[in-house]
Amino acid sequence: MYPLNRNRRLRSKESLRNLITEYRLHPHDFIAPLFVVEGKNVKDPIDSLPGYYRMSIDNLKDNFGTEALNPNGLIQRAVKEIKNLIPEITIISDVALDPYSVYGHDGVVKKNKILNDETNKVLSEMALSHASCGVDIVAPSDMMDGRVFSIRKILEENNFFDTAIMSYSAKYASSLYGPFRDALDSRPGFGDKKTYQMDYSNFKESVNEIKSDIEEGADIIMIKPGLTNLDVIRETKNQFNIPIAVYQVSGEYSMIKAGAKMGYIKNDEVLIEALTVIKRAGANMIASYFAKEAIKLIS
Repeated sequence: MYPLNRNRRLRSKESLRNLITEYRLHPHDFIAPLFVVEGKNVKDPIDSLPGYYRMSIDNLKDNFGTEALNPNGLIQRAVKEIKNLIPEITIISDVALDPYSVYGHDGVVKKNKILNDETNKVLSEMALSHASCGVDIVAPSDMMDGRVFSIRKILEENNFFDTAIMSYSAKYASSLYGPFRDALDSRPGFGDKKTYQMDYSNFKESVNEIKSDIEEGADIIMIKPGLTNLDVIRETKNQFNIPIAVYQVSGEYSMIKAGAKMGYIKNDEVLIEALTVIKRAGANMIASYFAKEAIKLIS
């Protein structure tokens, strides 16, 4: 009770504030997204993601993600090369069909409908292909029902017992994915992704999705986007004993970069604030296009 309790006492100088800081960012908190394309010595800037590049030609595209299953495909070769150079690195691979699909959707399409079970079969083979070339964590980002169980089953059957699954469990149909889709040239060829990604108006639905994925064998769950879902992150932390990954998506990155370029905000201050509140909400790890910048700032 005031004046016996004065909450500002411990805010009076920086050394005191540092003593009672509840959440601190650490370099180990970050996952850095990378874009790999075919070719040699290609460094193609992504206009909507300032400072990010496609590190080389577009993959062949069809409706069944054929190139995604190629054991000598782009992702598979990239993983092997990185592992050869840095054996101790942890590699997380995106398991989804939109970069490989002529329709730009995350699943197999028939008569303008995204097929759930047929997609799961392809995703499972894709995850197995990634595990076979050395990926440590496969990350299905498609939001098909039952795909975690399907992937876990095929990994177990092929003795990849230690390959973890990071499931995009609460992935909302957000308007903040635009720059990422520019980078991958994976905008939907028809319609939108609202029949499989979640309605951002819904909260309880996310809890059901997360619970299902944990029961199916997910080791880590992903919530996406970040700042617009702090309530979902906190509720997940309260309800489930599982590591939580959060994706600070391309639109969040681009908005900060654009605001800073115009002089409306300060890039470094805003990015650290945004990342800190995501961690405060309950994130164990953060996938962010700011990963490299943030690590330099906090180190």
